[in-house]
Amino acid sequence: MKEILIETLQRIEREYDVKILFACESGSRAWGFPSQDSDYDVRFIYVHKKEAYLTIDPIGVGSKRDVIELPINNMLDVSGWELTKALRLFRKSNPPLLEWLRSGIVYYEAYSTIEKMKTISKEVFAPTSCLYHYLNMASKNFREFLQGDKVKIKKYFYVLRPVLASRWIEQFNEFPPLEFQTLLQTVVPEGELRQEIHTLLQRKMAGEEFDLEPKITVIHDFLEEEITRLNAFAKTCEADVPNFTKRLDNLFRETLDEVWESSH
Repeated sequence: MKEILIETLQRIEREYDVKILFACESGSRAWGFPSQDSDYDVRFIYVHKKEAYLTIDPIGVGSKRDVIELPINNMLDVSGWELTKALRLFRKSNPPLLEWLRSGIVYYEAYSTIEKMKTISKEVFAPTSCLYHYLNMASKNFREFLQGDKVKIKKYFYVLRPVLASRWIEQFNEFPPLEFQTLLQTVVPEGELRQEIHTLLQRKMAGEEFDLEPKITVIHDFLEEEITRLNAFAKTCEADVPNFTKRLDNLFRETLDEVWESSH
């Protein structure tokens, strides 16, 4: 599969006349609980040639898109962000982008940009905005998937992961790891709750198809209480984020020089 992914990325570079800096897995495979039929959620960051940025209409305005998305097929979901878009989101401590940078499954990396972003990421990390991102996700999915006496049990992971990520931020004041097992073992004490979640995880990874089943009370009650508690905690956090614009401007210019001068 990696060969197919690399060929796909090379085709994107040719067709769009860009250079890809980084490509990683961002879905259930990166989280450590793929099903047997899970597709590959590939996310990448790319940069245009210098002249594309030296225009009166910036990239991202009008027809000059700052996203490349390939048609989704049964196995591949491939999309990428243009570098200035990625850096603007990075400046705001965007959790999906921070997750890409921490993915344990990297399909491709070239040039020094991503390593520099990783170095800056601890400073860019804003606990409050990341907390609200995960808690909004957890609340929405809890309302949408886990109401009623019977639920699709696998949908618990759509709520568990953001809740455990929020707990990690609360406890350690740092961006959480992607791997679900690491979150579970670290922020959920040993006992009935952890065992129920672990059993559910094993069932999912074994490829069991979960139809509607009676809700698991111990997990359901934990999630409901934690969403309320963590939302209250988030309101006590300071929201100050330093302005990294100048450093990120310099990183962008350095990338243009490195990528396009080395390609001549």
